[in-house]
Amino acid sequence: MIALHRLTHPDATFLLNPDLIQTVEATPDTVVSLTNSSKFIVIEKPGEIVELIRAWRGSIVGHALAGTVADEGELAKVVHLAGSRPEPADD
Repeated sequence: MIALHRLTHPDATFLLNPDLIQTVEATPDTVVSLTNSSKFIVIEKPGEIVELIRAWRGSIVGHALAGTVADEGELAKVVHLAGSRPEPADD
């Protein structure tokens, strides 16, 4: 979730799931449109929202990789890295 501030309530933070964002427009206020047709007018600029989303997505990958995979071979089984697909089992 990313923290944003509505234009009408700049002191109150609200959390938004960036997976729901369809568009971010500067008209001149920043309007965030969601996939469910909801719209929010926020004080953050579009570039700031992009950076918040980038940091949020990076943190998810970082948490997923931090200590959860014992070795590179286990990671290869999960993401099927080129040339490291597990061999099919002989039945």
